[in-house]
Amino acid sequence: MKFARPITLILLSLLTVALTGCFSSDPRDIEAFTMPYMVEVSSKNYVLGPPDEIEVHCSKAPEIDLQTQQIRPDGKISFEGVGELDAAGKTPAQVAVELRQRILNLYQEDLVGEKDVDVRVTAFRSKRYYVLGEVSAPGAQVYSGRDTVLGAIALAGSPTVLAWKERVQIVRPPRTLNGKPRIIECNFDRLAVHGDISANVLLEEGDIVYVPPTIMAAIAMKIEEFIRPVARAFSGYYIVSEPGATPAGAAAGAY
Repeated sequence: MKFARPITLILLSLLTVALTGCFSSDPRDIEAFTMPYMVEVSSKNYVLGPPDEIEVHCSKAPEIDLQTQQIRPDGKISFEGVGELDAAGKTPAQVAVELRQRILNLYQEDLVGEKDVDVRVTAFRSKRYYVLGEVSAPGAQVYSGRDTVLGAIALAGSPTVLAWKERVQIVRPPRTLNGKPRIIECNFDRLAVHGDISANVLLEEGDIVYVPPTIMAAIAMKIEEFIRPVARAFSGYYIVSEPGATPAGAAAGAY
C-alpha cells in the first residue's frame, strides 16, 4: 500500500480546491460600489498625494506658469517667489485656490476671473488598486479615480486560458478597523462579449480584482504543488545513488 499516502494527499488537495471554490461574494454588497454613470467621473475630486505630478497654468504669474511639480514625500510643493505649500490631501482645485491667494499677496493686485490659476494632474501615481489571479500581467495598477472593472482587467492583459471568467471577484477591503470586506462577482464574458455592465463598477483606491482559475486549472495546480517537490526529491536521490556519480559540491571544489 505504498501508494496510499500519495493518493490520500492528492484527494485532500482536491478537497481543498473544492472548498476554495466556495466564494464569499454577496450580491447585496453591490450597494458598496458605485456605477460609473451615477457619478461625475472626473479628476476634480481626486485627492493628491506623493508622488503625484501636477502642472500649474497661470499666465499672470510667470513664476509658476506651466511649471510641473512632483509632490514631495512630505506632501509639499514649492515655487520660487511663492514658497512652499501643502498639496497632499487636497484636490487640484484646492491647491489652485491657495496658489491664487499667494499670487494675490505677491503682486498686490487682483487676478481677472476665477480660472486664472488652474492646477492639472499630469501623472497619477499615489494611489493603487490590484488585479490578481489569472491575468497576463497581475499586480498593482495606478488608480486615477475613474477606473472600472473592465478597464482594470484590460490593463492587466485580459484573462488567461486558465481563468474562470464567470466568477471574477471584486473585493473592497474594510475602510474602518471593525468593518468587513465587500465582495461581489462579475461575469467577465457577459461584460466583455455581451455588454452586461451590471457589475462593471467604479473601483476605489485599494480595491482588489481577483480572476480565479477554473476548477480544473486549480486541481492541476494543486497536483503540481504536490508532485514537483516529490519529483525533485527522487531526482536528487537517483543522481546521488548513481554509481560513479560525482557530487556537485566535490566537482566545484576541484577548481
